[in-house]
Amino acid sequence: MKSTVYFTLEITPEKVVEIYDKLNITLPGKVAVKVHSGEKGNQNYLHTEFWKPMVDKVHGTIVEYNTAYGDASGGVRDNSESHWQLMKEHDWTKYFDVDIMDEQAPDTVLEIPNGKILKYNLVGKHMQNYDSMLVLAHFKGHPMGGHGGALKQLAIGCASRAGKALIHSAGKTDDRYETWKQHASSIEFPEAMADAAQSIYNYFKGKIVFINVMKNISVDCDCCAVAEDPCMKDIGILASLDAIAIDQACIDLVWTSDDPGKDHFIERVTSRNGIHTIEAAEDLGFGSREYELVEF
Repeated sequence: MKSTVYFTLEITPEKVVEIYDKLNITLPGKVAVKVHSGEKGNQNYLHTEFWKPMVDKVHGTIVEYNTAYGDASGGVRDNSESHWQLMKEHDWTKYFDVDIMDEQAPDTVLEIPNGKILKYNLVGKHMQNYDSMLVLAHFKGHPMGGHGGALKQLAIGCASRAGKALIHSAGKTDDRYETWKQHASSIEFPEAMADAAQSIYNYFKGKIVFINVMKNISVDCDCCAVAEDPCMKDIGILASLDAIAIDQACIDLVWTSDDPGKDHFIERVTSRNGIHTIEAAEDLGFGSREYELVEF
């Protein structure tokens, strides 16, 4: 059965709200709004003013999680103290309630009984405080995953610092210092991503929405302190209740684009076996790569 993915060429804060309304869903209770807050020094992430009308509409709380990398990467989000400082510098705390989900121990453990690689996922303790989730993804490339959209936000994005280590090491360790010595293969990593994404999807099943914005499309992620400038022109905004369908639709929009910069982006995705994340997620059964694109 095909999933519905809504699409608009116009990229404005107002269109984000309009495309959400097309889904005809009301997120109940306390809403966790997952964004990418942007690493210190990153020039491509989507700023607070862009997301504000959408976050205000659902009366949501911005949620983020600490990273597994440290000072060697140039990043500052690997501990709560400097992460909070960055959230202030990037104006997230100026406009919204903000929650660093894994600030307090212990992590929440989400079992993955049918996981391809992972048997469980580690997410922030504060996950238990939320009733629903709005996933606001900036679709772009990624140094390890090839691309980052809804599935990446669910997987790496919603994992605690220890959970990120677990994914990156294909379940071998949750120690962030050891995980970089035990890199997952190009098959294991996307499959671990799919496992972790499924655990978050199932946690909020029926109460989760995905919006992908194809703007500032660089081969690098917003987690990169030093990122390449965008290689493609902006494409549009997509929304769906299916994380797999929305990411597949974004990939298809890149592949069928006449933008000459797409070759660079496609090389990043294919060289990291990025499509396999979508394939593995579909095989787990929490969505479909088959979709109907409804443009408005």
